[in-house]
Amino acid sequence: MHAPTRPPVPVETLLLAYRSGIFPMADRREDPEVFWVEPRERAVIPMEGLHLSKSLRKVIRTDRFTVTIDRAFEQVIRACAEPRPEHPETWISERIVQSYVGLHRAGHAHSVECWLASEDGAPPELVGGLYGVSFDRVFCGESMFSRMPDASKVALAWLVAVLRRAGFALLDCQFMTEHLRTMGAVEMAQADYRRLIEGAHGQPRTSIGMAWRWFAEGYAAGAAAGVAGGVAGAEGLAAGLAEGSALGEAGPSSPGKRITQSLTQTS
Repeated sequence: MHAPTRPPVPVETLLLAYRSGIFPMADRREDPEVFWVEPRERAVIPMEGLHLSKSLRKVIRTDRFTVTIDRAFEQVIRACAEPRPEHPETWISERIVQSYVGLHRAGHAHSVECWLASEDGAPPELVGGLYGVSFDRVFCGESMFSRMPDASKVALAWLVAVLRRAGFALLDCQFMTEHLRTMGAVEMAQADYRRLIEGAHGQPRTSIGMAWRWFAEGYAAGAAAGVAGGVAGAEGLAAGLAEGSALGEAGPSSPGKRITQSLTQTS
């Protein structure tokens, strides 16, 4: 069990901070305190500006990974907090984890998960994903992880396609990285970013979950239920989905084909 040493940051405080262009971080995993960050430069991915390489398009179109939304939020944030060779320490403390789990339960934090089916009948394995915060027509990406090549990139592509279909106006990536730059992220001054937030007031056309269902209806009910069965406490993934092509089938309703078509229609 993980026990926070300080109470989680209240949901209302977190939302006010994000609407003001700031967000919390911790100095290290064991730090009970958080500090508030307002970068001078923000990285954003324009909704019409995601770059997909030919190889990544192929990975998405062949449905190498099963992609879900909000099926394993806490697993994703804890995976993002795991030490990596290039980043042995993390800014995602236990207090941060519990704060964002609370935000998720309130409907303002979401995760995208990439699962890989097992050949020996074992439950699918969580191999990549990302999480972030949503309010109005803004999504603020927080962190991503990948245990297999391309898994986090696939999660990001799905996120952009889902946000576009839902009617979101802004995808914030906080700090620029070379990884994000290659996928179309651009930098802007914090003042310009604040103006974008102000222009993104109001509700999206539909929810993130409903937009995901439109793409994911190509998953066969049995395959989708198999993923849900591998997530403790998750609802049946097949609930509410129309039966379509089998997982990985390159038919017209292949989720990956829908994603790539959606992302290349205006690019």
